[in-house]
Amino acid sequence: MKSAARSLMPDYLRLIALFGIVVVNVQFIAFSALGSFAEPSGETGLDRLTLWLVNGLALFKSYGLFSFMFGVGLGFLMRSAQRQGLSFGRLYRNRMIGLLILGIAHGCLFFPGDILTIYAVTGSILYLFRDWQVVRLVRVGAALLIFQVLIAAPLLLFAPETPPDFVALEHSTLTAGGFMEAALFRSVGFAFTMPAFLVIQGVSALGWFCLGLAAVKSGMIDNAQHPLWRRARRLCLLPGVAVSLIGAAIWQWGPPEPGLAVTLAAAPVATLGYLGVIAALSRPPGPVIARALAAGGSSLSVYLGQSIILTTLFSGYGFGLWDSVDRLTATAIAIAVTAALIIALSIWRTRFALGPFEWVLRRITYRSRQL
Repeated sequence: MKSAARSLMPDYLRLIALFGIVVVNVQFIAFSALGSFAEPSGETGLDRLTLWLVNGLALFKSYGLFSFMFGVGLGFLMRSAQRQGLSFGRLYRNRMIGLLILGIAHGCLFFPGDILTIYAVTGSILYLFRDWQVVRLVRVGAALLIFQVLIAAPLLLFAPETPPDFVALEHSTLTAGGFMEAALFRSVGFAFTMPAFLVIQGVSALGWFCLGLAAVKSGMIDNAQHPLWRRARRLCLLPGVAVSLIGAAIWQWGPPEPGLAVTLAAAPVATLGYLGVIAALSRPPGPVIARALAAGGSSLSVYLGQSIILTTLFSGYGFGLWDSVDRLTATAIAIAVTAALIIALSIWRTRFALGPFEWVLRRITYRSRQL
């Protein structure tokens, strides 16, 4: 029973985070990604309602869940290296190189808002923290999350306005351009936005990395019934989600500056509440959920597959849906694509131990060994 409990919470966490991250990302895949955060988006009442729910329930929280899981993954990799008598430093270096390669390819070809590049860079910093005690990891992680709240809103709100010619180029490229034209446009966007993302998201990611690693070292990730998960549900979920929804409402329908600041400030609290709920859900599943959880274990393949399929659906070289459907429809398409990927990978995993991109990353990570 204890062994099952160790694996269940990470599996549930990956699966839920995949749906959270896609409803956020599709807002930047299916529509212009060049608008200012200081101005609310959505041309219709339904669009504005959809954005309110996405920003209030998922924005900044799904990245937190993913980042927490990355820190957990570091702890698991340390355990694996120790069991196999391997050099952890070499494995971790190779893993970061693999993430960087996949991230740059993803950001240039499909989605400039890639998180893998950020994880590769900030994950390299996390390596320096690998031997820290739990208390120190928690304190530094919490401090980084607070620091991110303080710096992110000014950076997002006062970013320079995108030139109109570049906005027009985005529209023409993503509605009528071919794959190479779209890839070139995305590469330029990736190069210009990644430095800011490394500051805005990288600080937060490193904070969650620390907390995820602390969860492994303390044994919390192995025990879904740990009292701290119950406290997270009781103390963080309702306040965090309620304040985040209020902030998102102010952001959407009131003065955007305080609304964005409140949404940012509430995000870590809501994310802790979500982690508490995920712990409560981490029960032995039935056969259907068990296969979905196994597919969720291939989260890298699902994450990259989301961008590959969604950009094909929305770009001019594919089905040409860019900026031609409402935001609720785009969100529903993103959820359906994720569900389809999970079904496909659950079938794939009946024959193969790893998802396709997990296989690539593993080959890079263990490249000095015969697999």
